[in-house]
Order: sequence, then structure tokens, then C-alpha cells
Amino acid sequence: MPSLDEARRKVEELRSEIRKHDYHYYVLDNPLITDQEYDSLMRELESLEREFPELITPDSPTQRVGGAPLEQFRSVRHTTPLFSLANAFDEGELRDFDRRVRQLSGTKVDYVVEPKIDGLTVVLTYENGEFVLGATRGDGITGEDITENLRAVRLLPKRLKGAPPRLVVRGEAFMPKKAFALLNEERDAKGEQPFANPRNAAAGSLRQLDPRVTAGRTLGVYVYQILEGIDREISSQWEALSLLREFGFSVQEQSSYCRDIEEVVDCCNQWIEKRHTLNYDIDGLVVKVNPLHLYDILGYTAKSPRWAIAFKFPAEQAVTRVKDIFVRVGRTGVLTPTAILEPVQVGGVTVSRATLHNEEMIRQKDVRIGDYVVVQRAGDVIPEVVRVLPERRTGEEKVFKMPDYCPVCGSEVLHLEGEVAARCTGVACPAQLKELVIHFVSREAMDVEGMGPALVEQLVDKKLISDPADIYSLSREELAELERMGEKSADNIVRAVERSKERGLAHLLYALGIRHVGIKAAETLANKFGSLDALARASFEELTGIPEIGPKIARSIEIFFQQEQTSRLIAKLKRAGVKMEQERNEEKGELVLAGKVFVLTGTLPNLSRKEAEELIKKHGGKVSSSVSKKTDYVVAGSDPGQKYDKAKQLGIPIISEDELLQMV
Repeated sequence: MPSLDEARRKVEELRSEIRKHDYHYYVLDNPLITDQEYDSLMRELESLEREFPELITPDSPTQRVGGAPLEQFRSVRHTTPLFSLANAFDEGELRDFDRRVRQLSGTKVDYVVEPKIDGLTVVLTYENGEFVLGATRGDGITGEDITENLRAVRLLPKRLKGAPPRLVVRGEAFMPKKAFALLNEERDAKGEQPFANPRNAAAGSLRQLDPRVTAGRTLGVYVYQILEGIDREISSQWEALSLLREFGFSVQEQSSYCRDIEEVVDCCNQWIEKRHTLNYDIDGLVVKVNPLHLYDILGYTAKSPRWAIAFKFPAEQAVTRVKDIFVRVGRTGVLTPTAILEPVQVGGVTVSRATLHNEEMIRQKDVRIGDYVVVQRAGDVIPEVVRVLPERRTGEEKVFKMPDYCPVCGSEVLHLEGEVAARCTGVACPAQLKELVIHFVSREAMDVEGMGPALVEQLVDKKLISDPADIYSLSREELAELERMGEKSADNIVRAVERSKERGLAHLLYALGIRHVGIKAAETLANKFGSLDALARASFEELTGIPEIGPKIARSIEIFFQQEQTSRLIAKLKRAGVKMEQERNEEKGELVLAGKVFVLTGTLPNLSRKEAEELIKKHGGKVSSSVSKKTDYVVAGSDPGQKYDKAKQLGIPIISEDELLQMV
């Protein structure tokens, strides 16, 4: 029997050897040893761990399968917001991106181009080198805790080499093509529904409540961004990728360094041809500014970073037949014709519907019911009809005509001047009202917990509400009489409705459903104008003078506040007691944190990270994810990270939660 020290050395050797073979088998698709040899290594490791149980660690290959199934996933608030990327579909848009970067930064820049994996975004947290938390992206602010499932992924390191005390990284989980094919063969043999594509298979595998199911599937994770915890200065994204490799992460070897936009364009064109050579799916490339110090200078739009863009591959196409065309009515009243298709595989996804956008586009393409058409997934996501195949017509095809009256409420359909869209004119159209109320009560809007689509549908159908403001006059008795509702549920909803009155101006603006105004734009407008009345009086010039607000958003805001029904809705909301003003310094008449930039680090004693961010934004401040010379204050809680040390080096004031609360 070996001594403890001998066993420890052998265990580490075996673990290192097994991880190497996992990488070659699951990622490179190039196994170095036979399955029998691999099993022999695993058995030897298991035997040593049985003899010396004190050597078993959570990151050991023998400990991959999780325990009992979970009842549900726990929510996780991301300490750094996860933005989505703007898209570029051709060389011209890539060059436009480069031009904007050079104009904003004042310098020529180099780039890193990384294959954009078509998988599931994950956020991984390590403490003292050990994997402690894994979460999905969710809405970019809040995700789901899938730690136990990620522990079952062979290629995800459970222990890092030389990592800082706390490290948070972003990556993409995926299922290799060969593993996907085998999984679908198994499901088909069992009579189960096969997955449509590897992305769905990966997402479905990681969102299993039973981690043992995840462990039985082949998944990989590539890491590409450090969100928190760099313990030494690095100057570029290229260096960050190298550092991630040093820590022990799997990083895409196909990433490329490009000296300028011309090399970026060449790289993108090459990948269009070789995208299918990889053993996993990619739907484009991510082009990132290489120098990290430019990220703060370039900043963000309301939705996306200005220092990165996704180049989307030309869509893959297929031929199918239009069985019918129906019209859907959205929350803004727009009638959208949609083609019902004979199901067809497009880029690995079964497509049975495709948008036809509007009547003018149907006329231009001459799409008829019964036509054979070419369809594609626009940006590999939204199915659309590209063109008709008139040579395959039989004479039995039918010409489609947009209805003159709304198919839901019967109101007249109107074409507004300057718009190609047709709109329902019915103020009380149930289709619009349902969609609008569902949006109004959603989490990022007024956050009325418990009021989901099924309940909203009942409220509209029973004519208990005629606009979103009517939710504030609903009684406990009215709610309790609805299907699948009881007195306790009714009480909870009444309380949630009452709480929503204090959501604040930014959430209210988003809830109102103003076209093109998302939550980020709503926060910007709330901080700038401070009240709904002030925004309603703002001129087009005032609105477009805000860097984040373009002409399209400004015009949409103008039109919204000019409508008589908007005035009636706002008046009802005021009477209900909904808060419509941003808190301001009463003496100065301005937002007390206006123009100040804050960075949060560590765990605050009372406020969650999201609550602290909302408090700062509510009073006019901005929250940044990194410390720089532009930072005004660092708010530190317990166990602060590298941001605390950097703030001390730069001489930036470090304040507590209490001091932040005193400031506002």
C-alpha cells in the first residue's frame, strides 16, 4: 500500500492525465488512447480515492455526477451586467463599426476575432481557485444557478492554476456535433422527440433539474472573457485569452489577432467558407477591440458594447411551400402577415413559420398561398421568405390581401403616412391590450409578480380591464373569482400591484411600451428629465441632444405623448398613485448623484448588487463594471476584490453602503 504522499502524487498525475484526454476526446475530437485505456485510468484513480478518501476533492473527475434532482433553479444576480452584441451582416457594416471605433477612440486599433459559438452563455465564479458558482445569462441581470450541472461537464475545470482569490468569467457551453448526432439517435430509439439542433441540446442538458442527466451527455465550455478578478495588469483581449489558458480554461484556438479592419474582413470571409469544419456549431464571429483600456472610452449603447460586434454569417436557405398566410396583431397594433410553411430544416432548425413583414413586401416578392419559396433564418435566427419560385406554380395559388378590418376586434385597419405597416385603430383591441398589459406587468417593467399571460387574458376577456392602469383598481374579490385563483393568490396580486406603484420613473417609462424605448433608454430618459411630465414636454431637439437617444427613438416619444389616449392613461395612473418622478435634491432641484460614476465591489450588508445599482441610477449616477480614472466612488462591502485595490492605487474615494445612503 502506498504512503499518503505517494498516493497524493499519483492522484494528481492521474487527474492531470484524464483531463488531457478529456480535452482531446471531447473538444479536439482526436482521442489519444482507447476507451479501455481511459477506463483503466479512471479505475486506478477511483481505487486510490477509496483507499485515501481524504484525497477526494470536488474537482476530481470521479466527482462529476451531481446528487439528487433539484425542485427548481435558484436565481442568481450577475455582479457584472451581460450585454448582448450588435450585429454586422456584411463588409460594409464591419467597416462602419471600425469607423465608429476610430472616431470615438481617436486612434487606429487592432482587433481579436473569435468564433461565435451557437450555444448557451454561462457565467463561472471561482474562489481561491475552486469552482463555486455557475449561472446562465438569463436577461443579462439575473440568471439561473446551474452549478451542479456544470460540475458534470468534463471540460470545465473545477480547480484553476494560479488564479486570483475571486475570478468571474464568461463562456459558452456547447454540444459537439458528433455527440449531438449520437444523442438524437438514442432519443429516436427510445421514441423520444429529437433535439432540433446542438444549441437546444446543450441548453436542455444544462437546464435539467437532475444533474445526473447532464452528466450522461457530452458537453464542452469555452471561456472568452474575464468579468472580474484580474490580479495583474493585462492590456489586451489577446493577452486575456492567454491568461485564461494559463488558469486552465479551454479557450478557442481558432481565435485570430488582426492588425486592422482589413485583416478582420479577410478573416470573416475565410470563416464563411470553413464554418462547418469545426466539430461544434458557430453562427458567426465576434470582433473585439483588442486594447482593453479603450473599453471605458468606447462605452456602451443602451443594449450593446461599442467595443465589440457580432459578424453574422450569411443565412442558410431551404425550399418549402406556403400552406397559408395569417395575420398577427401586436401590442402596438401592427398587423404582421406570417407564412405557415410545410416544415423544413434550415440550418439545423425545423422551420414551420416565417415572417412576411408587411403587405408591401408581400407584393414586392409576389408571395401567394400555395407558392414554393426559398426561406432562410435571418442572422441564423428569425425565419423569413427570401424569394418565390414562380416556375413551380400550378395556377392554383391564391393572392393574399391584407384585411381591411382587424381580425381580432373588427376595427378599421389604417396605413399611417410614412409607414409601411398596417395598424389596428381599435383603442380597446383585445390583442393589443393583452400584449400591452403583459408587457406592463413584466419583471423589467412594473414587476407585478403573479400576473402572468393566463391571468391577463382572463382580465381582458372578462372586461375587468380596458388599459394597463385598470390593474390598480382591481379588487381582491374580483381576482378571487377568476379561474385558478383563490383568496391567497388574490391577496398576493393585490399587494404586488400596490408595490409596483413605487417602481420608479425608468421602469414606468419602459412599461408604457413606447416604441423603440427599451429599459436602458428608459433609465437614460429618467435620469435626464426626472419626471414624466418633463419628458412629455421635451422637444425633438432636446431628445436627440442625448447621446444614447437617436432620431427614431425621439420621434417615437413625441408621437406617444401627442396621443389623446396617452394623456388619459397617464391621468389614470396618477390618480392611482403611481410614482412618476425621479427623486431629486429638493434644495438644488437636481439629481444628487448626477454625473458621478460608481463601482461596486464586495458584498454589501443590506443592499443586493442590483438594488445598489438601481439606487445609484435613480439619483442620477452611473454604475461602471471597472475602476478607472473616471470613477468617482467605489462602494465596498465585505470581501472586496481587485477593484478595491485599484481604487486605493488611484486614490479614488472608497465609501461604505451607509455613506452611499447618506449621499442620497
